Amino acid sequence: MSHVARDPHTAAPARQHLEPHDRVLPYTRVVAYVIIPFLVVAAFLLLVLPGGTEEHFAWTIAPPVTAMLLGSAYAGGVWFFAQVAVQRHWHRVRHGFPAVLMFASLASAATFLHWDRFHFGHISFITWVVLYITTPVLVLLVVVFNTRADDGAPEGGDVTIPSPWRYVLALVGAAASVTGLVLFAVPSLLIGAWAWDVTPLTARIVGAVLTLPGMVNIWMLWDSRWSAFRWVFQAQLVSLGCIVLAIVLRFGDFEWERPSAWMFTACIAVSAVVYVVFYTALERRRHRASASL
Repeated sequence: MSHVARDPHTAAPARQHLEPHDRVLPYTRVVAYVIIPFLVVAAFLLLVLPGGTEEHFAWTIAPPVTAMLLGSAYAGGVWFFAQVAVQRHWHRVRHGFPAVLMFASLASAATFLHWDRFHFGHISFITWVVLYITTPVLVLLVVVFNTRADDGAPEGGDVTIPSPWRYVLALVGAAASVTGLVLFAVPSLLIGAWAWDVTPLTARIVGAVLTLPGMVNIWMLWDSRWSAFRWVFQAQLVSLGCIVLAIVLRFGDFEWERPSAWMFTACIAVSAVVYVVFYTALERRRHRASASL
């Protein structure tokens, strides 16, 4: 993996044709097709019916804003794995897999740490356990199989991400990930001080969700190709949109007397604006570069 040494206002040197090594392997597509239906169902249940987890989900999630936050991760996952299923170039989706691996591994660990909180025998519980036992392994194999699948070369019409954007987004992601990892590792530190009421289990799940942007954005420090992040950022925008919706719809779930409630809301609002501005700016650069070819 390498930086693309090109002026960000110009097109990157074009690949003449799809390199054999920079392709999405059949195994990777199969993993995507297997995972997508489960993500769709989970996203629907948690975003549309967040107050009904006691009846229809693997464990009771309260308050509903926590369910919607988890649902936002699944909604972004639907978009991401849909891209994995249809994209031809591996480098276009590669930076999403470390984030998925981290999230799935943390969710799996949280499951076994809080085994008594789950709805034993329920179909959703069985599905949850099977998925979070197998998904980390399946995703790890995707990463291993594709270890040398990307030589860092840009594709035709590509542009580089300017350094200020890369550093800012890596910092934003790092802040989210550090918060998430602390929340996961030592939930007792933030229970009672978080933006809404959480239990040890829900704190750890919230922490797992918060690691996602950092595990994507950190790779910008080594890879400046917009084509390597464009589709993954679309997934992040989907997730952010769902979180904004959760804040609006579940406003009453927040403990507004706590500073963290205002801080969380402000961070999400600022992140949403920054991500939209960033995505729009890079798309304009890409269109200008393509038009100049």
